[in-house]
Amino acid sequence: MRIAVTGATGLVGTALGTFLRKAGHVVIPISRSPAPGGVRWDPARGQLDADELAGVDAVVHLAGENIAAERWTADRKQELRVSRVGPTGLLARTIAGMKQKPSVLVSASAVGIYGEHGDAMVDETTPPADDFLGRLAVAWEAAAQPARDAGIRVVHPRIATVLAPDGGALEKMLPFFRAGLGGPLAGGRHWMPWVAITDLVRAIQLLLERTDLAGPFNVVAPGIVRNSEFTAALGAAVNRPAIIPVPRFALTLLYGELADAALLTSTRVAPARLEAAGFRFELPDIETALAVVT
Repeated sequence: MRIAVTGATGLVGTALGTFLRKAGHVVIPISRSPAPGGVRWDPARGQLDADELAGVDAVVHLAGENIAAERWTADRKQELRVSRVGPTGLLARTIAGMKQKPSVLVSASAVGIYGEHGDAMVDETTPPADDFLGRLAVAWEAAAQPARDAGIRVVHPRIATVLAPDGGALEKMLPFFRAGLGGPLAGGRHWMPWVAITDLVRAIQLLLERTDLAGPFNVVAPGIVRNSEFTAALGAAVNRPAIIPVPRFALTLLYGELADAALLTSTRVAPARLEAAGFRFELPDIETALAVVT
């Protein structure tokens, strides 16, 4: 397939591009400053030329500002909305208007859509949370509606915290854990959904290729753990103790609303639809995954 990808230079996009090319697909990056062979767009100005997408069989949309990159302010929240909803709508409208349309749009979402659930297990049938991240994810997914209305198969991988050897959450954590300064957050009892990047790109390939799959899919490892279990496993992976707790008040002082909304939310997510589709995780448990990515 000829697959166009937004966010192609990000953590997930880079890994996905490499994986898809090895599988024999042609990957066409969509970016503001594309390399030769890529497609130029400017979401802020509503610019994307459908002619440049001619002959594309599928589109993967990964672009969007990092939720946890900095403390939330009113302006930052607006940046997060604009970086997700506007570009998704532009992409969906553009491919919907093409004479020869791509057969599928895989448009990223996040498990943050579910919000706080304590110890209860959630799956794709669980309603969205009525909080900032829940409403943001709902709007993000809804922005792809023009593609659905045009008969394009639309899939939303709801992605958990991505564990990768060269970036993402671990890039910030590892220096502390390698120095023996790691530990659980705010007691560590909250559930922490995660997925290894190798399984994430394999799941996206499945969602691209299986014509019977549409709608939301939780892309989260089945071996979900509490934060205390995750930090203990990460400490063991780098052969250091991970016993220095980080109190809630310190996280709130540092991150403000982001702490409770994202870092400390307990969301025990099951990959119900993905496993029902026959997907098998190569790195299903945290110890195995961390041994690979650290």
